Amino acid sequence: MVAMIAKPERLNCDTAKSMQMILNSWHVTKKRNPILVQPENKRKISEGKGNAGKWTARTKNPSKKRKLSRETEFSEDEKSPKNHCNGSNKRTSQEQDVLEEWEEEALVFMSMKSRSRSGNLDSVMIKGSPEENKKKIRDPIDPLLCSSLSLSSSSSGSQSSNLRSDGSSTRRCTEKSVKTKRKNFKCHQCLTERRAVVPCLKCEEKVYCLHCIRQWYPNVPKEEIAKQCPFCRKNCNCSICLHSSGLIKTSKREMTNNEKIKHQVYLIESMLPFLKQICKMQNLETQVEAEIQGLLPSAVKIPGTLCYNDERVYCNHCATSIFDLHRSCPKCSYELCLNCCQEIREGSLSSRDEVAYQYKNRGYDYIHGGEPLLESYVHETAKEPAKPSIQLGANNDGSITCPPKEMGGCGGCRLELKRIFPVGWISNLEAKAEEMLHACRTRQELLKDECAVSGGEALQRVASRVGSSDNCLYSPTSSGNQQEDLYHFQMHWAKGEPVIVHNTLENATGLSWEPMVMWRALCENGNSGINLEMSEVKAIDCLAGCEVGINTRQFFKGYMEGRSYDNLWPEMLKLKDWPPSDKFEDLLPRHCDEFISALPFQEYCDPRSGILNLAVKLPPGVLKPDLGPKTYIAYGIAEELGRGDSVTKLHLDLSDAVNILTHTADAALSDEQLAAIEKLKIKHKAQDEKEHLERVRVDSNPIKEGLAAENSDPENTMDVQEVTDQKDHYSDDEIPHVSRCELGASTTPGSSTGENEMGGALWDIFRREDVPKLEAYLRKHSKEFRHTYCSPVEEVIHPILDQSFYLTVEHKRRLKEEFGIEPWTFEQKLGEAVFIPAGCPHQVRNLKSCTKVAVDFVSPENIKECFRLSEEFRQLPRNHRAREDKLEIKKMVIYGVERAIDDLSKLISTSN
Repeated sequence: MVAMIAKPERLNCDTAKSMQMILNSWHVTKKRNPILVQPENKRKISEGKGNAGKWTARTKNPSKKRKLSRETEFSEDEKSPKNHCNGSNKRTSQEQDVLEEWEEEALVFMSMKSRSRSGNLDSVMIKGSPEENKKKIRDPIDPLLCSSLSLSSSSSGSQSSNLRSDGSSTRRCTEKSVKTKRKNFKCHQCLTERRAVVPCLKCEEKVYCLHCIRQWYPNVPKEEIAKQCPFCRKNCNCSICLHSSGLIKTSKREMTNNEKIKHQVYLIESMLPFLKQICKMQNLETQVEAEIQGLLPSAVKIPGTLCYNDERVYCNHCATSIFDLHRSCPKCSYELCLNCCQEIREGSLSSRDEVAYQYKNRGYDYIHGGEPLLESYVHETAKEPAKPSIQLGANNDGSITCPPKEMGGCGGCRLELKRIFPVGWISNLEAKAEEMLHACRTRQELLKDECAVSGGEALQRVASRVGSSDNCLYSPTSSGNQQEDLYHFQMHWAKGEPVIVHNTLENATGLSWEPMVMWRALCENGNSGINLEMSEVKAIDCLAGCEVGINTRQFFKGYMEGRSYDNLWPEMLKLKDWPPSDKFEDLLPRHCDEFISALPFQEYCDPRSGILNLAVKLPPGVLKPDLGPKTYIAYGIAEELGRGDSVTKLHLDLSDAVNILTHTADAALSDEQLAAIEKLKIKHKAQDEKEHLERVRVDSNPIKEGLAAENSDPENTMDVQEVTDQKDHYSDDEIPHVSRCELGASTTPGSSTGENEMGGALWDIFRREDVPKLEAYLRKHSKEFRHTYCSPVEEVIHPILDQSFYLTVEHKRRLKEEFGIEPWTFEQKLGEAVFIPAGCPHQVRNLKSCTKVAVDFVSPENIKECFRLSEEFRQLPRNHRAREDKLEIKKMVIYGVERAIDDLSKLISTSN
């Protein structure tokens, strides 16, 4: 065997003996050493006979450009060793070529030898005499290596004699044994044959090349990969693994049948009141139809309508989802939901006229605090002009005529009552649910005023409301007592309080959430259409509030290093709902599994099998709402800019949501950039003051008729009910930069980062009961905020659902001063999960570049809030961005009760 090469001051002859033993035994299958292998790939190997097997010449194929380029790139990283291990400074040119390929291996050997002296490498090195080591060699990685070992063993009776011999014996070893043994191995990561690889001791099959380890596993030592490779650790991010699903177990806790029964009973109890509400409304409409036809309700025959599972039926007037009974025009198929029918008869149907949104693009200089473009060059972005409203009314017998053509109908027929489900199916479902609950007699008391379990709660102070008992949020760690933590979670969740869970990524396998890893997975996707889309992304410029196209690589470079405009003002970009598809699970299946495995309280938020998640109760084939998971990738800096911050503006969600911060990158600002920011802030402030004075002057003396008409526009004073949500924005980015003393926050023990370390995102979450005061403040100060093109907000339809406002530190101070309310404010750190209840307005600002993954769910505790918000959605104008009923909560409740009854029946029969 070849003698090892190293610097004389680092490696003596005794060390060389051990190194030689390692070289001879590295390819042992069961107990081989995790060393770096650099097989010879530049020379032809002569043919041998007998037990050595047949040796074939290896030549590179010049047509394989990808492999050649990878080898060349890797070779550039290699270095040349300097001295012989036996102290000789003379060597042949042939020997020098071989030794150059072994330098990195030698360094690792020296490191292993050094560590073995201190007893820290027991599991990595194979100890014992040379003869013992030879006895351990069985089942080599490759038959060629086994043959090479036999050849080298027969040519020398003692390893130590080779090491003590002169240079000529060393050269013979180099020329004979090493040449025969060298072989290329295919790296599991890049599927390319490499000279320098790290074999895995655990699986004894996978090898990873040094190039891939440096690029894709930079924080994992080579020795750790040798003990257990990424594939064995279940966090390999090669293309094959990233496109595989089911490699890991996503559910963390097995429940007993008794636990499942309790959960199903609780679920039915929570849904039954709303199922009764649905049945009541349908019975009322059936009675109206009976009066119209002059029949008894039991004699009314309601014809069915054709509705496929993969389609949604919406009301033509309010855009709410139609799940069963509705009225339809036999001529033009105009359809009305039962709520609209009832409002028409009561004379309370709102017009829901369309509104014209407009924001003026006054140019680049204006956005940065300069003068606007001349009026003739200003571009206005406006939607279709508002259409005049037409009032609908019912006939004397309660029937409703199809609306006129201006409203989308035909105006010539009476609307007929139609059904989607079989006759009596929902009322029968109600009876079954009551019967099942009566039979169980095991009503569980999940929710109490106080926690009646051992130990105290992990609370985090995140607000300082006077005389309030909810200034602290429940903040457990993911490694706590799951049953006990679930009890605490349910208690706080039922009160409408957010929950923060620390260290959630520790529950997962450690798969990389680097944006470049996910991008590589998408680029290597078999779908050519997706591959083309990945070369460029549509990002949102947070300063202008508009979409911009940018090369994907450039975007991610800015994510790590930061970007700025020509005047050094930070350029904040963000990707929303990335990758651009509602099939995150199909495009990034391995990351989807990793995210689900990290989720705490999976009984509620598991998007596949959460036993208390209504969203998973829809049967196969039925069109389901897009609740995620979804990824949010955005730039961020710690300093609050006041204009163009990386934020998700104030909004609320129709459903519950959980958001996990999976990755951060800190792009520091230079001193020059900080100085430029301060100068531009002064410029921005001067612009704000100037426009404020102009508004005051116009409001006090509206000289122009057009201005007077605009000020009296009823759309500007439109009274839309308090809260609703836009489901698309359930997770990301805002919050002003405040000190921990101001926040009054304390990090609970065991958090993933140090108490003094800054988090990745700053959250503000408001209580549901504070929504009316919050809306009043936003309407009062609306023109002090800027939105698209940095133009002042001129019109407010719904202060929260418009998603036009972000409350800075100053605005939050004034909000508390004027209306006496404040949000829960806290920093989300790496690996923390934030649970946001449905109906709680929230905003987020990124303090660093952040990657977050979020998923929506529907909990039994918040069904009532979902129903209330769905009704508020109906009151929005036709063209409002948040108007569509994407959740279909009533359909969820119906199917949820059916599924819970079936599951409960099976569980009870199994238990019996």
